[in-house]
Amino acid sequence: MQIFFVEQGAARIRVDGVSSRLEDGDFQFIPAQSVHDLEIVRGSEGLVLSFPVALVAALHNTGLERRLARSFVAQADARVRLVLRQIATTFAGTDTYRDSLLVGLAQTALAASAEIAARSAEAMEPLQERRMLEFDRLLVEHLAAGWGAAEFALAMSITPGHLSRICRGATGQSASRHIEAARMTEAGRLLAFTRLSVAEIGYRLGYADPPYFSRRFREATGETPSQYRSRYSG
Repeated sequence: MQIFFVEQGAARIRVDGVSSRLEDGDFQFIPAQSVHDLEIVRGSEGLVLSFPVALVAALHNTGLERRLARSFVAQADARVRLVLRQIATTFAGTDTYRDSLLVGLAQTALAASAEIAARSAEAMEPLQERRMLEFDRLLVEHLAAGWGAAEFALAMSITPGHLSRICRGATGQSASRHIEAARMTEAGRLLAFTRLSVAEIGYRLGYADPPYFSRRFREATGETPSQYRSRYSG
């Protein structure tokens, strides 16, 4: 897990194929095992902080873990700014209990960041949010089944149209686009972090025809699977 914070300046970051521009005071949270690229505008100032996944697990808070399972961009509030600066200062220091201080500060930073994400999600009705979480859970469980929006809607006992309205409210995408984006995100992870062949990755994600999978991947990312993998193999 990482937090990239732009204190002054600008940067463009792409996480799992989704690009964002960060400016003064913005931060991007990046979950574990996400594929990301970063371009920083010259003269910018900020922080890149990496956190072990175990820090979140140690808090025994499933709600927090769910919030930190997805990337998000937000404007850092005063609390997040303060704790990020404290982490940088403590890391550079020589305090006797420096490691323990860093653990506590890191957990505070992650929880405070998740709180901002939770506040931004409050515009969604609780039922819609639960439905979206259910949809994402089913996506993970059935990523290789080749399900479309109709199959997911049936599993959730709602209509495909209702599912798309929920999905648009949460992500700005239709259910079908969200499903394909999830498959392409997982394809990117497998290309970057495994040695599975392109065909095998396609099969694992429900694409029986390797050339079709390659075409869809290129349309989604602007690169062929082989080109994408080459950026992470060196």
